[in-house]
Amino acid sequence: MNTTKTIQSALISVFDKTGLEPIVRQLHKQNATIYSTGGTEDFIKNLGIPVVPVEDVTSYPSILGGRVKTLHPKVFGGILNRQDNPTDVEQMKEFNIPQIDLVIVDLYPFEKTVASGASEADIIEKIDIGGISLIRAAAKNFKDTVIVPSVDEYELFLEMITQGNGATTLEQRKYLATRAFHVSSNYDTAIFNYFNTEDTYYKESIANGQVLRYGENPHQKGFFFGDFDAMFTKLHGKELSYNNLLDVDAAVNLISEFKENEPTFAILKHNNACGLATRQTMKEAYLAALACDPTSAFGGVLMANGKIDTATASEINSLFCEVVIAPSYDAEAITILQEKKNRIILTINEVPLPERQVRTCLNGLLVQDRNNITDSKEDLKTVTQTSPTSQEIEDLLFASKICKNTKSNTIVFAKNNTLIASGTGQTSRVDALKQAIEKAHTFGFELKGASMASDAFFPFPDCVEIAHHAGITAVIQPGGSIKDDLSIDYCNENNIAMVFTGTRHFKH
Repeated sequence: MNTTKTIQSALISVFDKTGLEPIVRQLHKQNATIYSTGGTEDFIKNLGIPVVPVEDVTSYPSILGGRVKTLHPKVFGGILNRQDNPTDVEQMKEFNIPQIDLVIVDLYPFEKTVASGASEADIIEKIDIGGISLIRAAAKNFKDTVIVPSVDEYELFLEMITQGNGATTLEQRKYLATRAFHVSSNYDTAIFNYFNTEDTYYKESIANGQVLRYGENPHQKGFFFGDFDAMFTKLHGKELSYNNLLDVDAAVNLISEFKENEPTFAILKHNNACGLATRQTMKEAYLAALACDPTSAFGGVLMANGKIDTATASEINSLFCEVVIAPSYDAEAITILQEKKNRIILTINEVPLPERQVRTCLNGLLVQDRNNITDSKEDLKTVTQTSPTSQEIEDLLFASKICKNTKSNTIVFAKNNTLIASGTGQTSRVDALKQAIEKAHTFGFELKGASMASDAFFPFPDCVEIAHHAGITAVIQPGGSIKDDLSIDYCNENNIAMVFTGTRHFKH
């Protein structure tokens, strides 16, 4: 059976007319009858190409300020009729319904209108009714009807009919129908989310998908759904991998905690900070961050909270790293960093991050609010007889920000606005503490006078005791254990300052 069909008639009703002209001219060249409405009809007339107003088909004018134009049996009958169904063929003749082989639609820009901050009345007017109905009808009847559901498909469709001399295959029509249902479902989801106030409903539709080289491991397929180009400008390097993207996400979340600080530089590996420091210059911050754990820094992701200058780039260039991220760069710094062919260089743009976090779990999803609480000086409650010094308070808050962005269970040591060491992702807090002590000693750091942060409370005094023997003089933790007094008593007996924040920062 021949499933190739030649387009002899088309209904065109679009919002965005960019790229429409060559399609209209190609259809006219192929002697297709073109039906249209409103602004699209005027656009086609201005090209000097014959167009039949939909009103001439329906014998009914556009009404209610244009809200009702195409919603009519003669329009939808022309789209939905089954050409191999004798009853449909007979009714088409009986009611004098014209065959419509092609529908081209581009919907009112609902999402852009919402994002613009428009009034509710303007937003409601951008809920497309006729267009979305045309898309669904034509997509449902893909056996006989071609649907072009948005401006994004104009170029592909033009290529199809140009190469096919006005004809399309069943496979092509089914592909365009798939694209149509994607457009309609995405559109409906955006409208629902605008109206939805129920936390127990969750719908998400992301139009921008990207195939990655592979997933976490080479045998796994990997995809990224999001608008990476809105958030970053890629200046150089290979394509980002699944693991690169996870590390970039971790870096963005971590460095956002230090957005308002003096020059701050972070180095991450496997989603955790292995170096972070704040200094007077970016070069000093980078070198201090690198000194924390130069072994783990190899192959890591680097991110600065300000411009990377030439001096900093020269230092970075001697390290093998996967990705470098900053708000801006000196021109010479970019030239230096580009010396490594595969090194990915990104400029980060100001883009709001989602307020909710989503991950798969069992046969469903877990959804939670983003952890938007950053411990501040006002949150601190001193619970010991010894109060932290001003420098210790600064280091405690510095360590707390890192702790919040490190895999649990975690312990973080900081001194003079520098990450000294951390214990990450351990099954016990004592193990995390011992790991941090060992790493600090491995890279020659003196822990005497350093500050310690914990992502959750201490159920026993063992952690503060071990930390005290290592040289720690100040501790920040959420508090809330029924045995808090045991840790407080130990600190009081050994002149250790301890503050509670009241906020736990688990990260799994």
